[in-house]
Amino acid sequence: MNIKTFYTIYYRHRIQKANLLLKIYILLILPFRYLINIPFLPKKINLDEHSKSNNELFNKDLDYLFEHFNSDKGNYYINQYMQPIKKINRRIDAHGYSKIYEKYFEKIRNDNLKVLELGSFYGNAAGAFFYYFKNSSIYSGDICPDLFRYRSQRLKNFYVNTSSEISIKNYLLDSENKFNIIIEDASHTLKDQIISLFMLFKILSPKGIFICEELDFPETRKDMNIKNEYPDLKNILKAIKSSKDFNSKYIKEEDKKYFLENFETIEIFKGKINEVAIIQKK
Repeated sequence: MNIKTFYTIYYRHRIQKANLLLKIYILLILPFRYLINIPFLPKKINLDEHSKSNNELFNKDLDYLFEHFNSDKGNYYINQYMQPIKKINRRIDAHGYSKIYEKYFEKIRNDNLKVLELGSFYGNAAGAFFYYFKNSSIYSGDICPDLFRYRSQRLKNFYVNTSSEISIKNYLLDSENKFNIIIEDASHTLKDQIISLFMLFKILSPKGIFICEELDFPETRKDMNIKNEYPDLKNILKAIKSSKDFNSKYIKEEDKKYFLENFETIEIFKGKINEVAIIQKK
């Protein structure tokens, strides 16, 4: 983690709310806070080497792997969003998506797939997917790719900003990659959830699976829908399931038409805390 990422994650929101004196204070202490956190940053792990002495992980279920790699997609995890020096090794409730995903993933886990996760953070879910999808390539995009702590010939970590249509186009749409599974776990704001699905559905392979995590954030958290806009992605998907029309300034007409002609099923599930949408392509 470089100092810019450290600032972005832990202090930018404070700067935005602070008065002038507090801004100056934060900027003065920031280098010191960064330096004392460095020894506590997670170490990089080469999973190709790691797997030589952990071969049994290739046979574990998704819930076991999510918890083993401390991903919040499982049932329990240790808070990974605190400053490293403040980390408390206490298991807390996670999203509990693993059993939901297993229903879709189990029958294809041994296939040769391309799996894309957006909002990878430390890459803990990628570590789990490395073992679960043992014949697949795992792609992990984030606005802070320097956080990513895993290496492998089957892992590809890169920068993308899912708040920017230009960034999505430059880093994903302009590539020749098609993905069998796309998991959107980035900012969770109303706009970003919508543009991610409708822009990226084109690069989802036939019979592919698109997942939008924390689908309910724009209706349950003010910071995910600051302007109180409508409709959010959840209501758009519910309208589609009910064969009703919908409009959003964040969806281009051509993307809307493509989605409606190519989706197979839409399901919305409740995890332990939040909701997740799973869309299958024809």
